[in-house]
Amino acid sequence: MGKLAFLAILVSGGIVLQILACALYNNWWPMLSAITYVLLPMPLLFFAGSNGSSVFSESDSSWVNLAKFLTGFSTIGSIAIPSILRHAGVIGWGAFAMELSSFFVFVLAILCFVGMSDEDDYYSMI
Repeated sequence: MGKLAFLAILVSGGIVLQILACALYNNWWPMLSAITYVLLPMPLLFFAGSNGSSVFSESDSSWVNLAKFLTGFSTIGSIAIPSILRHAGVIGWGAFAMELSSFFVFVLAILCFVGMSDEDDYYSMI
């Protein structure tokens, strides 16, 4: 139960950083990267199915490979959007730093979730 609470704290912390990046600097352009956070799990849900292990192993299925490609594309977009906005001078360095820290908090939450689900599979096999 503690792991689930830690996961909830990570996700809520990422959301707070995302909103603070916009609210503190009175510029809502960084919220564009939130679109990629919503789109990030969609290819895995639609194309890879419920078998999470197929994502981490080699697959002959073109649908699983498409899901991997689209997930990678969305992940790079999560970093590229704030970088492009910062390069264009639309957002400041503080908002940029908060956007990237929000991304890394979300990545940490995803890695913790994957680790938790792997442990659950291990215990259910015993």
